[in-house]
Amino acid sequence: MTRRHKATELHLLWDDPDSSTAPAPAAEYMLSDALLPDRRGPRLKGLRLELPLDRIVKFVSVGSPLLLMSLAFAQEFSSGSPISCFSPSNFSVWQAAYVDSSCWDSLVHHEQDGPGQNKMKSLWPHKALPYSLLALALLMYLPVLLWQYAAVPALSSDLLFIISELDKSYNRSIRLVQHMLKIRQKSSDPYVFWDELEKARKERYFEFPLLERYLACKQRSHSLVATYLLRNSLLLLFTSATYLYLGHFHLDIFFQEEFSCSIKTGLLSDETHVPNLIMCRLTLLSVFQIVSLSSIAIYTILVPVIIYNLTRLCQWDKRLLSVYEMLPAFDLLSRKMLGCPINDLNVILLFLRANISELISFSWLSVLCVLKETTTQKHNIDTVVDFMTLLAGLEPSKPKHLTHPACDEHP
Repeated sequence: MTRRHKATELHLLWDDPDSSTAPAPAAEYMLSDALLPDRRGPRLKGLRLELPLDRIVKFVSVGSPLLLMSLAFAQEFSSGSPISCFSPSNFSVWQAAYVDSSCWDSLVHHEQDGPGQNKMKSLWPHKALPYSLLALALLMYLPVLLWQYAAVPALSSDLLFIISELDKSYNRSIRLVQHMLKIRQKSSDPYVFWDELEKARKERYFEFPLLERYLACKQRSHSLVATYLLRNSLLLLFTSATYLYLGHFHLDIFFQEEFSCSIKTGLLSDETHVPNLIMCRLTLLSVFQIVSLSSIAIYTILVPVIIYNLTRLCQWDKRLLSVYEMLPAFDLLSRKMLGCPINDLNVILLFLRANISELISFSWLSVLCVLKETTTQKHNIDTVVDFMTLLAGLEPSKPKHLTHPACDEHP
């Protein structure tokens, strides 16, 4: 058989509508549906610029002191005077009220520390309890402000660009398959289609991999990760300071319900009918104890969460990377991840995972990855171009009768 007869037979096979390699008419509609819509407009409102665990830490660390402060104020307003002093029986109502007010203002416990020696111990944490909780809430909000002003502007622009480019890279792969289909349908030479398909697989159709280079630059940047480490380090530092404050000032007076108060000061210092010490009782000691224990419990629970947030920077999100390795422009991405993960790129990957709902291409590529594992031709499927070519009804590899062109044969 001559080469001309062989070529004629191949052309008949190519043009045969019943051939198994002929693409179905529904392939064009399937590829059109696989294209992602062009979302133009403000997308910043939908972005999550805080990780879920960071948001929980923020609400708990800032909200719990405010909640406890409101509890302390509500209890004080509902119960009236925070202390109750046992004034002498000869004191009038106004004098007894003066004793309560004076002892609450001073809030000093007097006790005998030997013959003729008087020891004083201040109970001011009871009076400063609501204000210390307010100061704690403001202190815990400082790391949030640091993140909002130092990292969020750059992070939002990075996420918008990367999400847009990832979706565009996926769309470019689908359009490449559509281009292959048009060549398959219009060309009368079967070798043209397979040459184009091999070229699309082996050569880079994306001559300027902007996104890949941008991610490589982010791997050498450390501004975002430094801000994130500083935020969580400040949270740990302020939590340690809270432990020291509660241990040093609250523990010493935690169980002291009664104290001895002296009102013989100023004009009353020479009054003989005024006793030297008057016993008083703290009516809000239970609130003080509940607030102290609750603060310790809440921040003890938050410490492992903060440490876990820091440890996530020590490893890459390999699942997210493996899904996007199906894109032809990301064949070098995994090799760039072999370095130290403590850089801005790892932080961006964490936020990409948190904004996975904005990343429409991820769901499509995840489905293709699952289907790739179930297909019988895994060795021929490396990228989304290969898989979509298979779904479009085209063979993923060149048929054997097209691999080596036949030479001229003489009958």
